[in-house]
Amino acid sequence: MNTLTGITRGGAFWTPAFVTDLDQVRCIGCGRCYKVCPRDVFELVDRDDLDLEDMAMDDDSDDDFEEAPGMVMNLKDLLDCIGCQACARVCPKKCLSHEPLPLAA
Repeated sequence: MNTLTGITRGGAFWTPAFVTDLDQVRCIGCGRCYKVCPRDVFELVDRDDLDLEDMAMDDDSDDDFEEAPGMVMNLKDLLDCIGCQACARVCPKKCLSHEPLPLAA
């Protein structure tokens, strides 16, 4: 399967990987992905507005990250993602999934 690739300014080939999913159960609402995203892909929403009761909650009380009170990140516009993966690099909980874009046949 061939995927979409680009070339950096220095001439190196690069394969962008686009956001496909965000695990809101693991998300601590820190906003790092929102701050680093150069596009309008994310939004911070009230955790109570989502239906997360059926999902298992991890007890990660041994980490140094504080959860934003009642907030969680949400995918606002997946089609605006440019595939830079900056969000995945800054996420302390590894909540984001990415995939390269296959070329149309």
